[in-house]
Amino acid sequence: MDRAATLSTERHVWFRIEGMDCASCAAKIETVVKRRPGVRDVAVNVTMGLVDVTTIADGPDDGLAASIRGLGFGVRPVAPQTAVVAQPEIGGCCAHDHDHKDHGVGHATHDHEPAQAGAPDLHAGHNHAVDPDEGNDAKRWWQKTKGRLVLALAAVLGAAWLMSLAEPAYSRWIFTAAALVGVVPFSKRAFTMARAGFPFSIETLMSVAAIGALFVGAAEEAAVVVFLFAVGELIEGIAAGSARSGIRGLAKLMPSTAVIEENGALRTVEAASLRPEQTLVVRAGDRIATDGDIIDGTSDIDQSAITGESAPVTRGPGDAVFAGSVNANATLKVRVTRTVANNTIARIIDEVQSAQSKKAPTARFIDDFSRWYTPAAMAAAGVVALAPPLLFGGDWTTWVYRSLALLLIACPCALVLSTPAAIASGIAAAARRGLLIKSGAALEALGRVKTVAFDKTGTLTAGEPRVTDVIALGATEPEVVGLAAAVESASSHPIGRAILDRAEALGVAVAEVAEAAAEPGRGVSGRVAGRLIHVLAPRAAGNRLGAEASARIAELESEGKTVVVVADDASALGLIAVRDEPRSDAAAGLSALKAMGVRSLMLTGDNARTAEAIAGGLGLEARADLMPADKLAAIEAFKKDGPIAMIGDGINDAPALAAANVGVAMGGGTEVALSTADAALLGGRVTGVADLISISRATLRNIHQNVAIALGLKGVFLITSILGVTSLWMAILADTGATVLVTANALRLLALAKVPGDRLDRSRTPT
Repeated sequence: MDRAATLSTERHVWFRIEGMDCASCAAKIETVVKRRPGVRDVAVNVTMGLVDVTTIADGPDDGLAASIRGLGFGVRPVAPQTAVVAQPEIGGCCAHDHDHKDHGVGHATHDHEPAQAGAPDLHAGHNHAVDPDEGNDAKRWWQKTKGRLVLALAAVLGAAWLMSLAEPAYSRWIFTAAALVGVVPFSKRAFTMARAGFPFSIETLMSVAAIGALFVGAAEEAAVVVFLFAVGELIEGIAAGSARSGIRGLAKLMPSTAVIEENGALRTVEAASLRPEQTLVVRAGDRIATDGDIIDGTSDIDQSAITGESAPVTRGPGDAVFAGSVNANATLKVRVTRTVANNTIARIIDEVQSAQSKKAPTARFIDDFSRWYTPAAMAAAGVVALAPPLLFGGDWTTWVYRSLALLLIACPCALVLSTPAAIASGIAAAARRGLLIKSGAALEALGRVKTVAFDKTGTLTAGEPRVTDVIALGATEPEVVGLAAAVESASSHPIGRAILDRAEALGVAVAEVAEAAAEPGRGVSGRVAGRLIHVLAPRAAGNRLGAEASARIAELESEGKTVVVVADDASALGLIAVRDEPRSDAAAGLSALKAMGVRSLMLTGDNARTAEAIAGGLGLEARADLMPADKLAAIEAFKKDGPIAMIGDGINDAPALAAANVGVAMGGGTEVALSTADAALLGGRVTGVADLISISRATLRNIHQNVAIALGLKGVFLITSILGVTSLWMAILADTGATVLVTANALRLLALAKVPGDRLDRSRTPT
């Protein structure tokens, strides 16, 4: 059957899920739903909080929601047009985590099949309107399922305690009833998961421990264990909500309405309705609703929320502006280039959510570890319960009690959460600095980079030539610049634009030019105030140049500069040198990398003289005259010495970006570079490379701390449980405490979003 015929027999059903906190939860939902009759596929997106179920056209769907609710999640059917981007949650975890498809939001390098018309494509979040307060995120903790469960258990436990005071003789039975009432929702979930192929879930461990405690006469502790377990899950969710604030903040940057100009009249419309080529009118103080190009007006633009640049930048006709930027001081007319659903903010959110939903290598390892760790822990608890009584005549009640405490402390919640919590926080912190990291794998790899290779043009340099020197010969400097600018005013050549910029900077009036003409292979000419003026290449100047001028030209060209001669018919009036100069922060960025113990080098297709001039001024080695294939070969060679990152902005950089351990695209680069790269510097700052590595190293340190906390606490309490020092409620409190500590430690990474770049920890020792 061909694809068209297959699609005609399918339909999609969407649900928004409350309490889906991690990839483990997603795997459980996927497994359970796939077992429903008529289900062909399930796409679970944790970051968006959505489940897309593909069924046969006339298949049943009435049991789908019930099967998900059976796992303890809140379920709400949603229509395609109301499916919106939800924010990622990292709180909570489950002990048994099966691999499943990464149904994250869209990644430019992924090829997905077309989505059903009007459907919320779970692989491409930018197809939806962004609503940061939708669903579960808009609720207070006591309005959520986990919060209501905690309040209910607290009421039951409190009532049991009061009744035990009134009737002490019946206290055991009262607390037994309280424990049974409390354990019901968890045991139901454990039973559902066991039927679905997840027999070793965290709910199973907790249910076995609580019910076992009842059998050994520890009814009060069983009730407290159930309550503390529920409180732990709630606290994890509350703490994890902080990690979503950065991305919610990005979403809130987009205004809901916009003003457009049509046929000379202004009209206010919904921002979501904006389409390319419409004219957007942005008044002073307004946020720009979507990406576009300025067609009229000049103003200072605050784009710090997108690029991380703290100072406003001046933008005028022809300049691009980003969604979410603030127009500071003058009305602008902007030609819309992207819809709201596909603008810069939406794409950043998509990439960040996609990155947070994909497992990093460390997370995959820990998930694999937890698969055999959990059943091994249950087996060890069984040995502790059976071996001493059977082999050494130990007391059954004592050793069963100790085995139950061991079972509780062995829960791998904190361990499973240790990596994804840190990865999500690190990616969110980077996004708030204008640093886009597309995956957890990229975040981890950045921290291990030994070498950084830079492209030259548009990466280390601004990508546009600027006038560096003006040598007056037969006229004054302002006259030389003024005459050259007049002749170049009719030209669109980059050198001409550089000369015009220099004239504007000097305040030189540009006279009108007549008879402007290009001289192929020589330069341009024109009549200025009745005088024929030429702007020529040195080789075309002929005998107009004397020995002194020729010597100065040779000197300037040795510095990698391009020289033009401004002359009349008789003699040279002056020399103007231009060069694509390094970005203002290039030296600082390379210095920061050197301080971190990272080697820097330049790979460029430019000529050796120009490359050496730029590299020499910045203090790094250079390899020049490289074709794209040569850059690729150089990257492969350097990888033998350790992980390497490639920084570039052009189509010719795409192969090298893909080949490097981490490819980083400069902001403002080509779509191909941005799509191929693993990360992007949205602000185009060279110092952003050091910031990326610093955040990555901080994240790796955080992961190692989290793993140490999780395993260290478990190690201590496992021993104390076997020795009989730890009670059941202490065991569950230790497990919950470890999980909360791990989450809180990961959230510290969010503070990096507010730390100035020069104050980030840039130690030489990589993690």
